[in-house]
Amino acid sequence: MKKYFVLTILFVLPIIIYLFFLTGEHNFFKLPVITEDVHDIKDFSNLQLKDKITIISFLGADLNEDKTSALNINMKIYNRFFMFDDFQFISLLPIGSEEKAMNLKNELTAITGTDLSKWGFVFLKDDQLNKIFDSLNLPVFLDDNLSSPYVYIIDKDLNLRGNRDDDNFIGYNSKSIADINNNMVDDVKVILAEYRMALKKYN
Repeated sequence: MKKYFVLTILFVLPIIIYLFFLTGEHNFFKLPVITEDVHDIKDFSNLQLKDKITIISFLGADLNEDKTSALNINMKIYNRFFMFDDFQFISLLPIGSEEKAMNLKNELTAITGTDLSKWGFVFLKDDQLNKIFDSLNLPVFLDDNLSSPYVYIIDKDLNLRGNRDDDNFIGYNSKSIADINNNMVDDVKVILAEYRMALKKYN
């Protein structure tokens, strides 16, 4: 009797596991699309958003004021996820802030000891910065320094992605450790898992 029980378990268990994963894939939570067709930076730069999962930020001209924001997303997001394929960080800044950006990048490297080769700094004209930010189609604007405390997840198809319980999503506040820890980290995990599952499905 015990022998038949063991054989039954060995036969049934793989089926249960298969059905579990099948159900999981069918009901897998995908990070909602907030805005489609975000403007790609390839029109103004040798980098691009298309075909990459991008964390995009607008650090502005006064980088001394935004060191906290850069440090927060470096420590909480970049350091955890930069090793994933097709994942990049892009910070958009006005032309003229190149030296400040280099100093910031060196400072972040010194503090965290992390390779920042997947964090690109792109310098644009004022109207180009506004054009890209406006394409997010959110009820917020860049300030007088062309900066914003909010950072965003852009998927490979140029969609702004995010998850909130209400309809008031305006981005992840990089000045708030709580927002980054409690919301953005989980959302980045979801979108990376979403693409990994797609790769497994088609490969």
